[in-house]
Amino acid sequence: MIPSLTETVIAGVITMLSNGIGGLPFVFVREFPIIIARLGWSIAGGMMLSASVFNLIIPGVADGGITPVAIGVLIGTVLFGIAAERIGHSNISMSGLSGESSRRIALVLGTMFFHSFPEGLAIGVAFGSGEVGLGLLMTVAISIHNIPEGIAVSLPLRAGGVSGWKCVGWAIFSGIPQPLASIPAYLAVIAFRPILPYAFGVAAGAMFYLVLSEMIPESRANEAQRQSSALAAMAGFLGMMFLQNIITI
Repeated sequence: MIPSLTETVIAGVITMLSNGIGGLPFVFVREFPIIIARLGWSIAGGMMLSASVFNLIIPGVADGGITPVAIGVLIGTVLFGIAAERIGHSNISMSGLSGESSRRIALVLGTMFFHSFPEGLAIGVAFGSGEVGLGLLMTVAISIHNIPEGIAVSLPLRAGGVSGWKCVGWAIFSGIPQPLASIPAYLAVIAFRPILPYAFGVAAGAMFYLVLSEMIPESRANEAQRQSSALAAMAGFLGMMFLQNIITI
């Protein structure tokens, strides 16, 4: 029996809400010392790089080969570079922030928002395939994976002075594409299957650009923080690797 579209959307909503769990600890974190805030950028950056490799690039290559993923990475990097340039020349104000801090946080949210599309497609494809077990497994795996992603979104927001509950809200907002993208993927699973490697690559390219151009440089405000920034980024990367290993056991 093929799962219904309603069940597919419910699965997407569950994975979307799981992003907010990652933001809940920041409701109780009142203030970030500047050193901790900068380390937060490094940790979040490492987590995002790890998610790009283990949840986007590797599955994309396994599904469609290196070429479509590489093309997607190139497209994602170029598109996000253009978007970052446009945002850099605009006057953005959000959540009580303005200037460079607001611009950088907008880039983080934009990247994670786009990153959620392939996850929504994966949910739709899994349920549309008619394999109920695969759909449930995909829902559980993505939901668990989205908790540290919610942390990755919330870290720079809270460090920038955004309130804890707003961090939760923005974390959930970054997962909105998951239930939305699951609908067309479910309805046209055969048509969407071939573009998944490209979509994974685009999201990975955008995330790599964000981390390397914005998050890591922000964490290295001075020469003394170079080593701590590198160590924090590796801690985030390895932490996400550990979580991925738990999910796939």
